[in-house]
Amino acid sequence: MHGGAHIGFIGLGVMGRSMAGHLLAAGNSLRVFARRKETARDLLDGGAVWAESPAALAENCEIVFTMVGFPQDVEEVYLGTHGLIAGMRPGTVLVDMTTSTPELAERIAAAAAARGGAALDAPVSGGDKGAREAALSIMVGGELSAFERVMPLFLVMGLNIVHHGPAGSGQHCKLCNQIAIAANMVGVCEAMVYARRSGLDPEKVLKSITGGAAGSWSLSNLAPRMLAGDFAPGFFVKHFIKDMSIAAAAAARMGFDLPGLALALSLYRKLAGRGHENDGTQALYRLYQKGE
Repeated sequence: MHGGAHIGFIGLGVMGRSMAGHLLAAGNSLRVFARRKETARDLLDGGAVWAESPAALAENCEIVFTMVGFPQDVEEVYLGTHGLIAGMRPGTVLVDMTTSTPELAERIAAAAAARGGAALDAPVSGGDKGAREAALSIMVGGELSAFERVMPLFLVMGLNIVHHGPAGSGQHCKLCNQIAIAANMVGVCEAMVYARRSGLDPEKVLKSITGGAAGSWSLSNLAPRMLAGDFAPGFFVKHFIKDMSIAAAAAARMGFDLPGLALALSLYRKLAGRGHENDGTQALYRLYQKGE
């Protein structure tokens, strides 16, 4: 598919800009839309075409990807008056890579099918680093035929691409991912604090423990940023709170408790309350620092 497809991309933030760039570099015809046109400048300079609305973008694309912030943004982009559903042609595949709710993914898939197209929910994991390096994990729900059609383009952006089942399944898998990360981030912060308070060199501790049973993506990629005082966002605190809140609500609807998730969510809400909602998730370390 890549090397000439008519592709659309909406949402050009920390991750979306890199993902769209990979699609453009692969030789696709790319139309873009974002809330602020200046975020698209590099892509436009590289040959992408600006669309005036999601509906206008959909009218000219066979596959459209979205990577926005919150479920309400997804709803507006897809189901709004000038949204993708309103502008899509029969046969178009819409692919939402935002972490959103499984219920909204199901509604969008039904609306796309009613227009003669298809929609996939395909949230990702890997942060800014995975987006830049085209090494994202992509978790997909929706029709298998639509997944197979989009697969060559997924491979331009990621390495680990798995189809999980019908619409909403990709979102459920991403919530599993966020649940696993949530308590792990607490553990990573506390391990680094313990290393410092016990008089060890935290860099040496990382060297010892990242390759063993304690190893995790967060320990390898985010702990060094914590120690360097680098809290720039690869993934925003406010978006992680959104994801954890969706997961907690989904678990409650299914009738079970997730105490580890609840603890992490309470700590991140405390962090956001101190003005750090636009920091990266590694900024949880700030709660453990003296004077913070």
